[in-house]
Amino acid sequence: MQKNYRLTLKACYLGFITQAIAANFAPLLFLTFHTNYHISLGRIALIPTAFFLAQLIVDALCARYVDKLGYRRGIVASQVASAAGLIGLAFLPDLFPDPFIGIILSVIVYALGSGLIEVLGSPIVEACPFDNKESVMSLLHSFYCWGSVGTVLVSTLFFLAFGVENWRILACLWAIVPLYNIGNFLRCPIEHLVEGGQGMTIGQLCKTPLFWVAVVLMVCSGASELAMAQWASAYAEDALGLTKVIGDLTGPCLFAIAMGISRVLYGKFGEKIELTGFMLGSGALCLVCYMLASMTARPIWGLVGCIVCGFSVGIMWPGTLSITSARIPLGGTALFALLAMAGDLGGALGPSLVGYVTQQCGDQLRAGLSVGCIFPIGLMIGLIVMRRYSRKHQASKASRA
Repeated sequence: MQKNYRLTLKACYLGFITQAIAANFAPLLFLTFHTNYHISLGRIALIPTAFFLAQLIVDALCARYVDKLGYRRGIVASQVASAAGLIGLAFLPDLFPDPFIGIILSVIVYALGSGLIEVLGSPIVEACPFDNKESVMSLLHSFYCWGSVGTVLVSTLFFLAFGVENWRILACLWAIVPLYNIGNFLRCPIEHLVEGGQGMTIGQLCKTPLFWVAVVLMVCSGASELAMAQWASAYAEDALGLTKVIGDLTGPCLFAIAMGISRVLYGKFGEKIELTGFMLGSGALCLVCYMLASMTARPIWGLVGCIVCGFSVGIMWPGTLSITSARIPLGGTALFALLAMAGDLGGALGPSLVGYVTQQCGDQLRAGLSVGCIFPIGLMIGLIVMRRYSRKHQASKASRA
């Protein structure tokens, strides 16, 4: 019987939407947690820290053990953990004397699921026999963007219609997505990038110079994306004097929409475009956006820079995965896991650095965003190094042949 890899693709699409729900739902409730459970803002700030730390731990463990666990078991476990965490968020805070413990436990559980999706979703799609895999990979990652936008918009509409006090119901409704997707991952065909035991080990990858170039690319990709995305709402509020709700819809939502459009466009027309060159152009556009947001005297143009930056960073993460897997074909799951960890590190480094510089410059967000210019510059340098290294390697192989 012919294998239905379209079902595999559908399952991975929903997996990335699940990841977006996990990353974006709880932050919408921070003020509610603060008001209803009397949790200090300092403790609430630990919630995203716990989420990303749990993801980093999953990335590290997957690099070593996921091949032994198996793709199917791992990806099904990701959906189970995501659903359990979202349902737990609705009930656990009221079952503990300290509600914060219940919140953190729930966040850690669905962060484990999110980490497994991040590590396994890309190699599962990469292993499918699709043509133009760079385009397919870009389209896959666009679903995280649409999931982010959908989570914010649907949650906002739900709260307006039924009241934020009914957030527990919405948490359970969001859990339906991963629960439904468990069946998809149980039925869909799943291939492996390399046969068992033939993939490169972590040690072998660490001895490969091209791998370290890819790590730099992923760190710069994650930092370029998150440094702007995390501060887009604050920029909209600070520069334009918008309210929190309008700032969220104007900043992060439009940023995510622009990023999703970029990935969809490459997914549709990528077969006609050379990926490395497209990424170099994206890096240059990203640099212009950071300069516009940090140096322009007109706030509206700064906001345009924030939004267009979403378009410029869209291809960076999935593009790095594609060009690296093509150049290190035996990297296997360990390669994707380590690159995901590098991207998460960049995602943590970028916003933190912008925040630190902003504070040191008297809470001037434009000054903080100016330091973000180093990330697209690093990406472009890494791409040039990778291109030259690949050409030398191919020339060396040709001469030996």
